[in-house]
Amino acid sequence: MKNSTLRKAIQSGVFSLLRLSVLINAMALAIIVYFLVINGAHVITWEFLTQKPFDSMTQGGIMPCIVGTMLLSFGAMAIAFPLGVSSAIYLHEYARPGKLLRFIRFAINNLAGVPSVVFGLFGLAFFVTWMGFGVSILSGILTLGFLILPVIIGTSEEALRSVPQTFREASLGLGATKWQTISRVVLPAAMPGMLTGSILGLSRAAGETAAIMFTAAVYYSPRMPHSIFNDVMALPYHVYVLATAGTAIDKTRPLQYGTSLVLIMLVFGMNLIAIVYRARMQKTK
Repeated sequence: MKNSTLRKAIQSGVFSLLRLSVLINAMALAIIVYFLVINGAHVITWEFLTQKPFDSMTQGGIMPCIVGTMLLSFGAMAIAFPLGVSSAIYLHEYARPGKLLRFIRFAINNLAGVPSVVFGLFGLAFFVTWMGFGVSILSGILTLGFLILPVIIGTSEEALRSVPQTFREASLGLGATKWQTISRVVLPAAMPGMLTGSILGLSRAAGETAAIMFTAAVYYSPRMPHSIFNDVMALPYHVYVLATAGTAIDKTRPLQYGTSLVLIMLVFGMNLIAIVYRARMQKTK
């Protein structure tokens, strides 16, 4: 009786800590968003969203930055998602258990913890210099793709692991090949979980500064990008430039808050679309 009471008390205490952690995170997010709205909402106008910056970044808008951020984010996802899902399928469905498999997973987990600035320096040395792509959208996409790849591999493998083994056994028992089982039974069942990894990766790619400041983003570009070999402006790097390298920091401070608010809204919108699509997939399963 005492052990049961003790277990219930411990369980109640742990749940209370979890609720407190969620509340603290929600409050922190609410405070940040409120701060940005108070300081930057009055800056956001149609002209701010559709014009280019001018007059030493103290006037104009952020349209090139919005376009650049979307190109880099969706481009990185187009590279990382198929590679990540393919890697997860191999690791979970085909690779033999052993030291090599444990080492590969250990390397993937470590790669997920590498600071983004290291990926930026890698992209500068490999894609920009050695491959000769220069500071361009392509270099930024590839660098961000490698940056979010470990997250997508990890979440995709967990999604595959959550599919019951009976699904595979039933499909194989009906005469389907292993690849038919994976492509027509396992993948559709695991896809909502895989989209969770893509949502996390998309959010990280959209908000990265260090990874693109060496590979894709520039201080100012007078033209909209028309090729993957063009450099580009991006929202997170634009905030960094306004806050550190501007000629009139006081004049650009409202623009900093406005740009940050637009970045949060853009990430929220992209996540919302992915979440709605994932929910519809779950309903049709």
